[in-house]
Amino acid sequence: MYKFISVEFSLICLILIAVWQSGSAEEKPSAPKYSTPRPSGKSYFAEPFDSDDALESWVHSKATKEGVDSDIAKYNGQWNIAQSQENALSGDSGLLLNRKARHYAISSKLDEPYEFNGKPFVMQYEVNFQNGIECGGAYVKLLSHSEDFDLEQFQDKTPYTIMFGPDKCGEDYKLHFIFRHKNPKTGEFEEKHAKKPTADFKSYYTDKASHLYTLVVNPDSTFKILIDQTEINSGSLLKDVNPPVNPPKEIEDKDDKKPEDWDERETVPDPDATKPDDWDEDAPQKIVDPEAEMPDDWLEDEPLYIPDPDSVRPEDWDDEMDGEWEAPKIDNPKCKEVSGCGTWEPPMISNPEYKGKWKAPMIANPNYKGIWKPRMIPNPNYFEDLEPYKMTPIGAVGLELWSMSDGILFDNILITDDLSVAADYATKTWNLKKMIRAESEPGLVAGLLKAAEEKPWLWIVFVLVVGLPLVLIYSFCCGGKKKADPKKTDEPTPDDPHDSEAEDEGDAEEKKEDASAEKEDKESQNEEEEEKSGEDEDEGAGDTKSAVTKEDLEKDEDDEIEALNEDNTVVRKSPRKRKPRVQD
Repeated sequence: MYKFISVEFSLICLILIAVWQSGSAEEKPSAPKYSTPRPSGKSYFAEPFDSDDALESWVHSKATKEGVDSDIAKYNGQWNIAQSQENALSGDSGLLLNRKARHYAISSKLDEPYEFNGKPFVMQYEVNFQNGIECGGAYVKLLSHSEDFDLEQFQDKTPYTIMFGPDKCGEDYKLHFIFRHKNPKTGEFEEKHAKKPTADFKSYYTDKASHLYTLVVNPDSTFKILIDQTEINSGSLLKDVNPPVNPPKEIEDKDDKKPEDWDERETVPDPDATKPDDWDEDAPQKIVDPEAEMPDDWLEDEPLYIPDPDSVRPEDWDDEMDGEWEAPKIDNPKCKEVSGCGTWEPPMISNPEYKGKWKAPMIANPNYKGIWKPRMIPNPNYFEDLEPYKMTPIGAVGLELWSMSDGILFDNILITDDLSVAADYATKTWNLKKMIRAESEPGLVAGLLKAAEEKPWLWIVFVLVVGLPLVLIYSFCCGGKKKADPKKTDEPTPDDPHDSEAEDEGDAEEKKEDASAEKEDKESQNEEEEEKSGEDEDEGAGDTKSAVTKEDLEKDEDDEIEALNEDNTVVRKSPRKRKPRVQD
């Protein structure tokens, strides 16, 4: 109980703190003003989309998809430069995918090709699913560098080096990191997919806020993936991708065949076993119960069904057209009162002699050789690439997407080889948006009230959280102490106002006894004082009587009590001293 009160009291404190904070929100300093960011160091691509002519450096694809119907082969989606729908920073814009069910393709060349020459590869950008996301991607393709590459022909088959970013359809939430690895022996490319993150990142797709996606590929072939500058996935290009970069040294021989005499059976029927002579394979599994007898109340002459006596031939019934009319059948009511009707047949029981088909018992196979597998041979395509970091140089950034959601806003795309440059760029962009969003979000109390407006049943929860602990605290701390029962104390107490009338009628008689007892006490006290005075005078005159000791007084007191007991005269004084009643 006390733990419960402690938890409830903590919740109240949190609510009070939230109220205080919301009341002092006006005293918070204003957020820094936004200005178009510039990289603080080396960058290969930096696009804030803030200028009116930002799309002039991007090329809309005029290509068509291969192997699809003509009505969906064209990239018919149009891009726009727009501000965020909520919490927009003055002067800040982004690249907007503004219509659903369209195919989009747009690309822009890097300031110079990025070559993996020993420095980290860092790519980051912002995505805001302003209207949520049903099915569609928001990933970026980093296109492989080529001297004769035409951006107008950018389409889904265009070679890329890295594909990175969020993707979602239904309840399948993904964060892609795919790189195309070149086989050093054949020159062919194969996609390598990073392992799936173990962290739960569903909220980044549903909260309608701008999120910062960052990919870092290090020269030691390790990688890190971050969302909002928090790491959610990491690993090695050699160990944590599928399929693996390096093929196995040995493979199964495709030409190897299992020998005809190879026996994979672990057990076989015992060849020396024989069927017993008394084994009857023809014995039935069920037989008629020979001990069954027909119940005495069984009505063999009564049918199970009889014509319905209440049925009437329809007036429009035509025997020539409909045939001879017969009343519909119903259950024979006589059969319900007995064990049964009609022909009686004894029930079937399991045949104790039944054994079924005889089979020889199983024994270990003396010729068992195990499960056959093809022999292993050296892999003719084996190679070992210990530096998958050294990927194909990147020449352009491309967005090639299809989406069933609109309002997807891209912003602040950056490619660099310096982590500090990326961090500084995020400080000038995404961190400001995070600050603005935090200040515009309602406090705890406002959030609770808003939630209660949408879901009125939450008021019950609020009352229980706040009201119940207050009642408990008042009961424990302010309820007062329980009054003692006057019947269980020897202290004088006033009259009980609820005493019975019989007790009131006895008060007068008791008063007379009390007055008589008080009179006797006073007379006894006067006599003792006179005796004591006389004894003092005798002692002062030099009387030869001995002084009264403590033992003598105690003895006299005991004698007096005994005398009173013998005379049956006991002076009783009530422990409750009643006050005289006031006459009306």
